[in-house]
Amino acid sequence: MADGLNCNPPTDESPILDVKPLRILAPMFPAPFGYTTFSPPDAPPSYVCVTPFGPFPPGCTPFIPPPSSIPPSSQRPYDQTPLATDRGGNVGEASGFENPNNIPSPSFHTPQPTAGPANGFAGQPKPIEIYEADGTLRQQTVSGNFSGPASTKDVSSKKRKQMVNSRKRSVYQSSSTMSSSDTEASNEKSQKIKAQKRVRNNGDTIISLPVDGDRDSVERLLITYDALRRRLLQLDDVRGPTPGASKRPDLKAGAIMMSNGLRVNMSRRVGAAPGVEVGDLFFFRFEMCLVGLHAPSMGGIDYTNVKFDQEEEPVALSIVSSGMYEDDDDDTDVLIYSGQGGSSKVGKQIDDQKLQRGNLALERSSHRKNEIRVIRGMKDEMNSAGKIYMYDGLYKIQESWIEKGKSGFSVFKYKLLRMPGQPDGSALWKITQKWKESPSSRGNVILPDISSGAENLPVCLVNDVDEEKGPTHFSYITTVKYLKPISSMKLIMGCPCHSVCMPGDANCSCSLKNGGVPPYSSNGLLTRRKALMYECGSSCMCSINCRNRVSQKGIRFRFEIFKTRDRGWGLRSWDPIRAGSFICEYTGEVIPEIRVEDEDEDDDYIFEASCSNENYFEWNYIHELLGEEKPEDLSENPKPLPIIISAKNTGNVSRFMNHSCSPNIFWQPVLYDHDDDWYPHIMFYAIKHIPPMTELTYDYGLSKNQSDNVEMGGHRKRQKCLCGSSRCRGFFG
Repeated sequence: MADGLNCNPPTDESPILDVKPLRILAPMFPAPFGYTTFSPPDAPPSYVCVTPFGPFPPGCTPFIPPPSSIPPSSQRPYDQTPLATDRGGNVGEASGFENPNNIPSPSFHTPQPTAGPANGFAGQPKPIEIYEADGTLRQQTVSGNFSGPASTKDVSSKKRKQMVNSRKRSVYQSSSTMSSSDTEASNEKSQKIKAQKRVRNNGDTIISLPVDGDRDSVERLLITYDALRRRLLQLDDVRGPTPGASKRPDLKAGAIMMSNGLRVNMSRRVGAAPGVEVGDLFFFRFEMCLVGLHAPSMGGIDYTNVKFDQEEEPVALSIVSSGMYEDDDDDTDVLIYSGQGGSSKVGKQIDDQKLQRGNLALERSSHRKNEIRVIRGMKDEMNSAGKIYMYDGLYKIQESWIEKGKSGFSVFKYKLLRMPGQPDGSALWKITQKWKESPSSRGNVILPDISSGAENLPVCLVNDVDEEKGPTHFSYITTVKYLKPISSMKLIMGCPCHSVCMPGDANCSCSLKNGGVPPYSSNGLLTRRKALMYECGSSCMCSINCRNRVSQKGIRFRFEIFKTRDRGWGLRSWDPIRAGSFICEYTGEVIPEIRVEDEDEDDDYIFEASCSNENYFEWNYIHELLGEEKPEDLSENPKPLPIIISAKNTGNVSRFMNHSCSPNIFWQPVLYDHDDDWYPHIMFYAIKHIPPMTELTYDYGLSKNQSDNVEMGGHRKRQKCLCGSSRCRGFFG
């Protein structure tokens, strides 16, 4: 991020403590072999322990349990699994957890035994859905004992019993009965197995990831997950609804990633998660699981047992404040966090909360003063039912107490303070929200709208660096100017669809041009990068609301053009941007090669499609994960396009996007108003989730001749790269 915005992660990495996972952590994820574990019938019941200490706000009385109710210090609560009805935030398609039709959601935690109110939960077991490694759905019935898959013809009873017993031993083996050497040997063996699974699939390399994450591995992992999720969503759209099946590509993709060992930061640790930076965005809870930021796929409190002075006790590792409970998150450096439990499925408080599971861990953390990762849930303005999760950095609990909630029941409260010296997270988010509501509140504005109303949304021009009053003069245009009128070019054959184009429609000519599947999801996100993509145009019968008309509708984000410290002017957004989102078109004049060669002075605003890009399709899904054949259009890089666009005299926001060797934007050729595939529109899309106020960059490419005195394609001289990324080539051109 540019212009003085401190977005570097803390330099000190927290050491991995002597941590022993809770006995219930493994079942919090989809079981890769299609089975689940069970809770032993002799498990001790949940209990209420000592209350949080420390000062209490006026009017709040601490609860002191009777001595007989306090168990001995050696006793540990057996059931500490965050329930689906515990903290976890709203559920929505964008966040991955909306259930408008009350369809039972897949459960990735240990099934709870039927018990009475004393245990803190009650009711009969319900069926849950388990996904196979290939993403197919299997139905299982949760009960006190393992019931096996719905169809068990391929698994003998003896083998199934061995699998369950083995799983039981690995998950529930008590740390008190294991020696230190046994634990280390077991952990080392487990890590080796997971490392092998993450890099091998039927003998072929899928993706190489370190056990502990770094920035590059975290980003590649999230790109892979989202690409897989988009592919599953695309397949669901084509196949249509399946009776009895849950349409949850986010969970299916997560199950496939987990079963292939595609994860990082699997070691349970207190403090920062390596490779995850403050301000990082997550649109699905499973994304946080895969990168080791927050393990529970549903619960809002992640915790484990940590050894302190030869004693173990639970401590909190991370929390999600998503607005489901009565949290006070108006202060960006202070968070008043409500405990878990006592609420219904819709989030209404129906009982007193108990000091167990995550609440107990938070209480212990308030005394230990350990660092806790905090993720805040923000409203997704592009999807009213969804949330965006932002990692806000490390906090510590200052105090805790019990108070009566709005419903009249007791609620645990924890006051967390943000540790100083960290980059801005939610604070920056709130600032940009204020700017969108009142653009005049943005300081150092040169022009409130450099487009003069040409764009759907105003594009602000600001300078926080020096006294320069703006870039060199140019005319703002929103469309590309071709060498010859579009009317004289070959017209594209339109589709006969009425209203909108439907996935799987064999009569839709636009769909057939795109390989038989829509290029966009139902919410307008690009599903896959292609050599050439077709959108519906003026010759099509479908309406402007068709999902296949995304890039023609103009920009959807609030951009600002800003002065960088060392690379001229740049472009960034006040809005969070989701991977696959359309950014803008590269507009300007399509010029012949001979004109560029005749220019006396250099043109720094040239886009040249013929520049090579070795990783052209790396954004797409890994077809091996679904057992699919490699698509034909991925077999080789596309043919080089001769189109050259100059935005020196005329252009739009795209002319301000700088080069990066680790870009967050890529370009995609698109046709919709003519059928000359040598001169497509150049559209830009987001490679990954992009936080607000992050500079938008793309890779300018490399010339085929790498000689220092040869210009890139004869049109742009080689220049020193200042992107500063870990993958920096040192130059572009």
